[in-house]
Amino acid sequence: MSKQKIKELLIGTNNKGKLREIKSLLPNYIKIYSTSNFKLKSPAENGKTFEENSLIKSKHFSRKTGLICLADDSGLEIDHLDKRPGIYSARWGGKSGDFNKAIKKVFRELDKKDRNWKNKKIKARFVCALSISHLNKKITCVVGKVEGRISIEPKGKNGFGYDPIFIPLKKSKTFGEMKPSQKYKMDHRYQAFKKLKKFL
Repeated sequence: MSKQKIKELLIGTNNKGKLREIKSLLPNYIKIYSTSNFKLKSPAENGKTFEENSLIKSKHFSRKTGLICLADDSGLEIDHLDKRPGIYSARWGGKSGDFNKAIKKVFRELDKKDRNWKNKKIKARFVCALSISHLNKKITCVVGKVEGRISIEPKGKNGFGYDPIFIPLKKSKTFGEMKPSQKYKMDHRYQAFKKLKKFL
């Protein structure tokens, strides 16, 4: 499969922010489908790692449509919180996936752990596992990471998810303050995509 160029690809996500970013990273010759074209619901993500959850999604959506599927599982790891929220990043926003709620929970958990956390550099990273599957067969699964720290308050209206509270290494702005074109050239999804290129 890796020697043959993929001409059609289903992006296995119902997250509009992820869909937008993944589309921007894919070569122009690939015809892209999204889960909304088929009115597909996401499967239960019961894996223990980002890679396992990514493969659950890519295999599920590929089986449902017969198309080769690219799926992403990603999240935020905060060292001060023992790498939480991690694979539960979206779930911290409740059933509706409200990331304003999730960000408030991050601050609550940091306050509980250390009242003085705002005076420290709280190390964190975004992790992204990208997998490509056809039906039940895994074609590949790669991981990208970007290191950084947690902002003491949400900043910026761009991006999605935890972007307003994540400041990448050697930068002073959060992902939420950056233009998408800036963020897309350095984030965890981009790092994973660099490893995927030979399959596309």
